[in-house]
Amino acid sequence: MAPAEWALRVQLACAFRINAHLGWEDSFNTHTSMRVPGPEHHFLINPYGLRFDEIKASDLLKVDLQGRVVGGKTINPLNEAGFIIHSAIHMRREDAHCVLHTHTLAGMAVAAMRHGLLPINIFSLGFHECLSYHEFEGASGKHNLSEQDRLAESLGPVNNAMIMRAHGLLTVGRTVPEAFVWMYRLNRACEVQVLTHGAKGSYVSPSKAASEATVKGTRDYMNTYGTRGLGDEEFAAFMRLMDQKDPSFRD
Repeated sequence: MAPAEWALRVQLACAFRINAHLGWEDSFNTHTSMRVPGPEHHFLINPYGLRFDEIKASDLLKVDLQGRVVGGKTINPLNEAGFIIHSAIHMRREDAHCVLHTHTLAGMAVAAMRHGLLPINIFSLGFHECLSYHEFEGASGKHNLSEQDRLAESLGPVNNAMIMRAHGLLTVGRTVPEAFVWMYRLNRACEVQVLTHGAKGSYVSPSKAASEATVKGTRDYMNTYGTRGLGDEEFAAFMRLMDQKDPSFRD
């Protein structure tokens, strides 16, 4: 195996451990993928049936854009819904090397709200005018292959985050750290919104200037003020924690 692929496997396996640590897992029903370097557009994805807290680098499946497993263990099958969602983005967004999808309770709660994400906190304002939505078409699968086109169209050519209505959250990035940090911030925005629902009183209404400044500030935080890649510093901090807890994700 090429060293570059193994490094991506370790990083992606760590992302699953972080996912479990943060309580984002939905049993083993969600998925994260990462493109492997090369012209084939193969990508790594978690096999169906493994909990996120037990995934190791060697467990990840490598699949092609037709859904054929071309590398990795095959004791556990490919998640069909995961393949449909992730291949849809990998095929149509050249910059979306990593695709992260969750069913967090807060994310699903906001995905159930017709008004979507409200601009009422510093996390949600980081997505000002750069958050996509995808209408629910039922559970994803090979029975609805045409949804792939609509998923990619809903995400659009530049946005890094999308709320899948009545479903959950999705983020993309050029790297695992970037997709992870977008998800961290999007899910935190949803958590804050859910906590405010049912409270008495009206919401704040930040100005357009404040919203635009928060979009810039969010990227400043994510790339450590231009000195690191998007999400690198924050992901590295979580990776150190996962090494302390259980470094077996590196196996």
